[in-house]
Amino acid sequence: MLKTFLDLTKFGIVIFVLMSGMIGYATGYQIEHTFEWQHLVRFLLGLYFLTSGSLALNQVQEYKMDRKMPRTQNRPIATGKIKPAAGLILSLLFIYVGAVLLYECQPMAFKVGMISVVLYNGLYTLYLKKQWIYAAVPGAVPGALPVTIGYAAVNPDIWNSESVYLFLVMFLWQMPHFWTLAIKYKEDYRAGGVPTLPTALGIPKTLYQIGLYTILYAAVAIASPWFVNASWVYVVLVLPFALKVLYEFYLFNKSNGEKRWLGFFLWTNFSMLVFLIVPVIDKWGFVIHNF
Repeated sequence: MLKTFLDLTKFGIVIFVLMSGMIGYATGYQIEHTFEWQHLVRFLLGLYFLTSGSLALNQVQEYKMDRKMPRTQNRPIATGKIKPAAGLILSLLFIYVGAVLLYECQPMAFKVGMISVVLYNGLYTLYLKKQWIYAAVPGAVPGALPVTIGYAAVNPDIWNSESVYLFLVMFLWQMPHFWTLAIKYKEDYRAGGVPTLPTALGIPKTLYQIGLYTILYAAVAIASPWFVNASWVYVVLVLPFALKVLYEFYLFNKSNGEKRWLGFFLWTNFSMLVFLIVPVIDKWGFVIHNF
């Protein structure tokens, strides 16, 4: 029963979202404020419930499609382990609880969280994903907002350079991430009737698009000193990881998408975490040094 619940709420993705939210929280935290554990716990619970509810609602919305795709046909609602009505009730309850907790933390965190749910479960899931081969681009907006929710929980000024940088890293990372998987599982998406770049335009054009976003992604990371405080950690971590991602894409592209996909995929994911964590290390390292 526990496994079924974890599968319904996509617990692995939820953990990643919580990590992203914590990074935003740590980056946006204003040093002059008194730290409150209760606030942090309330934020994490709010983000957990909101994310779990949104991901469960997505399975309610897509269970018929999931049954057609080998990669998703074992999901709880697709297999009948959980009835769609039960999944709907649970998901809406979780979204409500998460929204209330985030509002108690900071109204701006609540607003960003609800925008994320509307964009993901509304615009993306109900329309764009089924109709447009470039749906991953607008779909990356709600995927990048968890880090902004975390930032907003302690600093409602989400339009400053720190917050924008965190969002851009998570936004640009998602296109290489998703389209690489789309190449690997293109027949699954074809079976599910989901239009993607590899099934609609072919591998070479998909690799071209991946290359464009990979270059933009690495460029934002390299330009991070213009967005956030940077120190020696930038030189030691950000620059090498950015160059490594570009090199891995070169190898992936050279094989026409047939080899090195996993290496490129993993290095892209690792680098995203590095690019997000470095501002936290720089900020709190500076605080500890001057304490």
